[in-house]
Amino acid sequence: MLIRAGELASAGTPFALATVVNVRRPASARRGDRAVVTVDGAVYGWVGGSCSEPTVVREALAALGDGESRLVSTEGSCASEGEVEILVEPQLPAPMLAIVGESPAADTLARLATAIDWRVSRDLDESADAVVVATMGRGDEQALERALAGPAGYVGLVASRRRAEAVAASLRSAGVSDDALARLKSPAGLDLGPIRQEEVAVAILAELVAWRHSRAPSELPPPEAVDPVCGMTVSLAGAETVVYHGTTYAFCCDGCRARFEAEPSRYLFVEAP
Repeated sequence: MLIRAGELASAGTPFALATVVNVRRPASARRGDRAVVTVDGAVYGWVGGSCSEPTVVREALAALGDGESRLVSTEGSCASEGEVEILVEPQLPAPMLAIVGESPAADTLARLATAIDWRVSRDLDESADAVVVATMGRGDEQALERALAGPAGYVGLVASRRRAEAVAASLRSAGVSDDALARLKSPAGLDLGPIRQEEVAVAILAELVAWRHSRAPSELPPPEAVDPVCGMTVSLAGAETVVYHGTTYAFCCDGCRARFEAEPSRYLFVEAP
């Protein structure tokens, strides 16, 4: 489990870490048991059986959506009447900053961003959350056209205001849409007047930090459904499902799914005509 967590962290992939912090017997989990939950609802590790896992998956995906840790309990969901309390902690990767170009501003920005634990690429990276082009006029348009075609939420150009206007006009002539150009921050950074290149890097980093903390959660809350057999609310990500008469039903475990398949009419409420 810890190896899997390390692999995900190294790859910059978000996941949630679930840790059992308290157990009331009878329950199959033990204090200190851990599991990793990925964004597709897969579970690596152990935090209990069928009464714990659906709850953990549901809360882990919610935590990845809002970035908040939570303490969850399985009270009332276990047939054995045991209870497990689990701390769910989202592990969200540090933002990726791609810095294009060689200049004192670019070099200083790379050092400063690394110092506050951002991931930094010195080339245009398709997975970058933010892109800063600091080529000092050597290929600005080409780099910005590629950056604006990608998913980066912040795209900035280090240039004078006159140069920035000329670059924007060139991009528009090349077919870059107004919507894409509206994402371009040029000149990049807080407006501090005439300053040194190294100070430009500080102004850009301050703007990037403000942008990072103003962003909305990256993911919507995951869709959920109620298991018609046991009544548990389960996340549809990774859930056991059955399509019956054109409707998809989700289940917390194989046991509930098997009971439903054996006698679906027992678990479905049909309104009288």
